Amino acid sequence: MEFFQTLFDWYMANLNYFTIALLMAIESTFLPLPSEIVIPFAAYKAGQGDLNVFIVVLAGTTGALTGSLINYTLAYYLGRPIVYKFAGSKLGKIFLLSEERVMHAEEYFIRNGKTSTFIGRLVPGVRHLISIPAGLAKMSLRDFMLYTFIGAGIWNVILAFIGYYLYAVREQIFPYIGHILLGIGVIFVVYLIIKARKKGE
Repeated sequence: MEFFQTLFDWYMANLNYFTIALLMAIESTFLPLPSEIVIPFAAYKAGQGDLNVFIVVLAGTTGALTGSLINYTLAYYLGRPIVYKFAGSKLGKIFLLSEERVMHAEEYFIRNGKTSTFIGRLVPGVRHLISIPAGLAKMSLRDFMLYTFIGAGIWNVILAFIGYYLYAVREQIFPYIGHILLGIGVIFVVYLIIKARKKGE
């Protein structure tokens, strides 16, 4: 537990606007990094006065848009056969991708059209992949960026509110809030490891 506490302290100490944007950019690509371990922690730090919560949301949303543009651009130019081949490869499995997951995101995009890049940002399991079918469908870049920015912004506001609220009530309701946040982070890491192993079997 001491190792995780040290890691947590290091993570919080290095959480700034640049790293928030970078981590959220990674989260919005096909790499398995959940936004739930970025924005709430950054908002909690904002509650301490070290960051501005509005800039936290802006940095996170800008990063999410950047990562989504990477997926969109790759899908736009590589095309469906290569994207699906990569998703089904061993490397794709390392990134927790699969042909089924990409197909699910593409079906979601087809059902909901352009607004899927907005709504999809709020749907677990679809959020970080919805930019791939948008690129495959060669959706207008302007529309893609607009819907993605709004959708990611709303999601980040929700996460930021949770983190900021937890800081506000830390003494009254959560005297061990630091341990709770650490526990949440550890659970997410363990979850990703277990999921990755199942995919590799």
